[in-house]
Amino acid sequence: MSVFREFLGELLGTFMLVLFGCGAVAVSVLFGSLQGLFQVALVWGLGVSLAIYLTRHLSCAHLNPAVSLAMVLGRRMRAEKLPVYLSGQFLGAFFAGVVIYLLFSPSILAFETVHGIARGSSESIRLAMIFGDYYPNPTGPAVVSLSLAMIAEAFGTFVLVLMIFALTEGCNVGRPDNALAPVFIGLTVTLVICLIAPLTQAGLNPARDFGPRLVTWLAGWGSAAFPDHCGGFFWVYVIAPVIGGQLAALFFMYLLEPAMNQVCTTCTERH
Repeated sequence: MSVFREFLGELLGTFMLVLFGCGAVAVSVLFGSLQGLFQVALVWGLGVSLAIYLTRHLSCAHLNPAVSLAMVLGRRMRAEKLPVYLSGQFLGAFFAGVVIYLLFSPSILAFETVHGIARGSSESIRLAMIFGDYYPNPTGPAVVSLSLAMIAEAFGTFVLVLMIFALTEGCNVGRPDNALAPVFIGLTVTLVICLIAPLTQAGLNPARDFGPRLVTWLAGWGSAAFPDHCGGFFWVYVIAPVIGGQLAALFFMYLLEPAMNQVCTTCTERH
């Protein structure tokens, strides 16, 4: 029962955050309903917060393979739980992508017709970006190489995972109440997206990227579902977030947490 509960929590939570996040991108691209990066980023952050509130009683609400792997390295979760968590996360993201495609498929077809876009062409990336991430961001003038894209995704995930550790660690006496932690995690996602999205769309989550991207590949985008032809999707949106999360876990374990513990001890001695 505990395995099923944790699987359900990760599946449902990841489904919710991808549904709201990619849904925000969809209504922005198709209808112009959301104006500017901040509005889309804020919806992503709110989606993350709500997903954590919904499911953290079922699982630890990681909702991100990079977070789960960092938790294992940080000795906050047993490694044998990884298959349950990762399968729930990838399936949840995939199902969310399917739902978004079903909801907006007629509008996507109409957009393609009006703008003369052939699905699978380079121009169709304008619509594929609803689901998967691309570098450089198709909507902006940024110049982004494969290496820079990896650095951006790794750094963004580093900041996110570091804040997750800091917001949930008991030795951090400066953290907000546990009931508010999901709100601040969501705000962290919003701020990181505002910084990184002009470069890479800010994936920060291998499941969030791969699940919906698989939907576009199955729905006819073909090779246009992937950002380049040199494995960039795998290195930028899968490997780089994992590296960033691992570095954040090591940074917190060996630098930040000992410093926090020392402060706690000093404060206790003074009192």
